[in-house]
Amino acid sequence: MDRRSLLSGLGRVVAGAALTNRISPFGARAQGVTTLPFGNGDRPLVRYPGKRPLIQLTARPPQLETPFSVFDENVITPNDAFFVRYHLSDIPLSIDPEAFRLEVKGKVDRALSLSLADLKTGFEPVELVAVHQCSGNSRGFVEPRVAGGQLGHGAMGNARWRGVPLKAVLDRAGVQAGSRQVTLNGLDGPALPETPDFVKALDLDHARDGEVMIAYAMNGEDLPWLNGFPLRLVVPGYYGTYWVKHLNEITVIDHVFDGYWMASAYRVPDNDCACVEPGQGATATVPVRRFNVRSFITNLAEGDKVKAEAPTLVKGIAFDGGYGISDVLMSWDGGQIWSETRLGSDPGRYSFREWRTELRLPAGTHELKVRAINRIGQSQPMTPLWNPPGYLRNVVETVRVVAA
Repeated sequence: MDRRSLLSGLGRVVAGAALTNRISPFGARAQGVTTLPFGNGDRPLVRYPGKRPLIQLTARPPQLETPFSVFDENVITPNDAFFVRYHLSDIPLSIDPEAFRLEVKGKVDRALSLSLADLKTGFEPVELVAVHQCSGNSRGFVEPRVAGGQLGHGAMGNARWRGVPLKAVLDRAGVQAGSRQVTLNGLDGPALPETPDFVKALDLDHARDGEVMIAYAMNGEDLPWLNGFPLRLVVPGYYGTYWVKHLNEITVIDHVFDGYWMASAYRVPDNDCACVEPGQGATATVPVRRFNVRSFITNLAEGDKVKAEAPTLVKGIAFDGGYGISDVLMSWDGGQIWSETRLGSDPGRYSFREWRTELRLPAGTHELKVRAINRIGQSQPMTPLWNPPGYLRNVVETVRVVAA
């Protein structure tokens, strides 16, 4: 189905969905039920336009989680399996690609109004493989439980992004002296006037680091509709709250932006661990920023059975905020003894990195643990760290298997 047909079909589905579809007014269709491995973990599997069946957390706005088995298929997450996270329910349901414009304004020498053709032909394109991960990924596993979307491990994905460096666009506009930040806004909006619009900000030096990208393609295709068509921001190594979808407005400002989604939301305790004792509040907070180190076993799930004393392949993925993964260690005895694994090819320092090893497990139940280390020595805690919003989980995860 071509882009215009997809949009036309989406519009027709949306028009009647409020009366005919109890799952979602955006055209989703129920595909069954799955159960995530924590309390109240039953979730519908739903199919949205352009997507395979995904795990639905909410319908308005769409919040869709990637089934974890997808991460065992390849280090690149397919477009139709990539997770979806909206904050505001008034999402765009039709965009004319030829009429669309990206506005660049504020403290600039030349305000710009750029078409998609301008971006694709008037700037040197760049490509980057990078993980996109929600700050609340894995929140459902947090104990004691916290408020917010009870996500499993599927609010993440890894893609090859293509677009234009934000720096190149800002340089063409001409950033004025005294500028401090860049704010970024998209076409999604609040359903009520009282709800703050979803606007994010980056410090000017970060916005102009040459890696932050205005992306128009994902894994060799136009951005999927639900992942931000026609443009989205890609902020390598940083949590997804900064990856603004349907990007249409860039504003250079001479002060620190104090909008709700920066000054109040997406903040963690201001200390080295971004944590407090369970149930306690933070005395000071800072915005979430760079990923913590993470690693997962992808080819074995909790309770799986393997053949005792036979060669058993164990593999998975690891990533961090851009320093790059140097080692992944594996333990089959609950963390008492650790051994090195083999790392796969390196698609880039912001990407998932595959690892694998082979075990011969004696009969019995075994706690498999995996722990990644990045190139500056950062690793994962053995016990979970806690903060009130349930952000930034990166504990060493455990998968229990039975050898018989």
